Amino acid sequence: MITPRTPSGVLELLPGEQVAFQRMLEAIRAGYERFGFLPIETPVFERSDVLLTKTGGETERQVYFVQSTGALEKVRDGAAEDAAYPELALRFDLTVPLARYVAEHEHQLTFPFRRYQMQRVYRGERPQRGRFREFYQCDVDIVGKDELSVRHDAECPAVIHTIFTDLAIGPFTIQINNRKLLRGFYEDLGIVDPDRQAAVLREVDKLDKRGEDHLRTTLTGEGFGLPADVVEQILAFVQVRSDGHEDALARLAAVEAASGGSGALAEGVAELREVLTLVRALGVPESDYRLNFSIARGLDYYTGTVYETTLDEHPQIGSICSGGRYDNLAGQYTRSRLPGVGISIGLSRLFWQLREAGLVEASAGESTVQVLVPQVDAALLDDQLALASQLRHGGINTEAVLDGGKLGKQLRYADRAGIRFVAILGPQEVADGTVTLKDLRRQDQFTVARDEVVSALRVELAQPLV
Repeated sequence: MITPRTPSGVLELLPGEQVAFQRMLEAIRAGYERFGFLPIETPVFERSDVLLTKTGGETERQVYFVQSTGALEKVRDGAAEDAAYPELALRFDLTVPLARYVAEHEHQLTFPFRRYQMQRVYRGERPQRGRFREFYQCDVDIVGKDELSVRHDAECPAVIHTIFTDLAIGPFTIQINNRKLLRGFYEDLGIVDPDRQAAVLREVDKLDKRGEDHLRTTLTGEGFGLPADVVEQILAFVQVRSDGHEDALARLAAVEAASGGSGALAEGVAELREVLTLVRALGVPESDYRLNFSIARGLDYYTGTVYETTLDEHPQIGSICSGGRYDNLAGQYTRSRLPGVGISIGLSRLFWQLREAGLVEASAGESTVQVLVPQVDAALLDDQLALASQLRHGGINTEAVLDGGKLGKQLRYADRAGIRFVAILGPQEVADGTVTLKDLRRQDQFTVARDEVVSALRVELAQPLV
């Protein structure tokens, strides 16, 4: 007999937890749709030559390659790769599939193309607490043709604010920066080589995790060898945080004045200024966003505005949503220039972290079933099933008991399963044309006319439990 074991690195939930997870998923979906984004899905696997546009590196070492048994047999037999069976790999994010999708369907899409995508992705990482090899990503992107106004960059914080407000997981801060500003700053310090800049940015990006002393030691030590005065300027710069909207604008003005107002830094300042102005116009409270000059994000990927979102009362969780602007989404697949901006929520990891921190309710008694119709009398089974159908047609999630048994046992089942209401239809109720509704949460019951049972339940279900 084989011992049943869940593979490591996956998030497999019990039904009550899955209900809580699905509610978060639906809240994110509703938030994306509220801002006018359209859904797409792409295959779980892509051709490896499409997926792996760059060779080597950490990403390729984490990719799961897949192939049919028939194709593997051909390889074993020494046959060349069959055009009908190209090498395939599981997607490791939703961005590369989006790039392929937009490039392939470019002439069928309307630009700016506003899409959201909520699917599982796969990475062969070393499994550890809160980090998975299979996980849900919830992405939203705006892709332009030839150009995309920086004004769209302001929509992402507005989307983030709407979703995390709806999720009600506590106060949060959307931290905003711009890669052009960072590039210009490092160029002014004499760090001009792109690879050297990227290496410094990778270390700076770890500031909140490793601390100021570690960053100072690393940047002045072997491998970097930056002068101490340059490192101090970097430390002072990346620790800039704004406090309110006007303070953010003032800090940008100070950076601009110190730089002479030209080059990449000036472009970054101008873009941030416009983004911040529109973020406020979109209704995001100024207490919920701020400048953070240490934020860099995907070092070889983003080119302009970048975002990270953190929970104010749980900083140990880290970023719960991130993203930014990229200039050429699909350059590997098309000659067209397709700039874009987007954000991503890693929902599996976020759900795990929130559950561990006690910020989401995922009880075993959670259920999508709203009403149980018990079998009180086997002779009335047809009537009880008709009542269940009446409730379902009225839009109420209903389970009907088919096997019967003692009513007390059926009530205990409903309570354990997280079903709030029991709709009892016994001989007396049939004779009177009524239904007895038992509320297991409030521990009370009442009787309603059979033709009013749907409306009565709707009223009860709409009222919050206190």
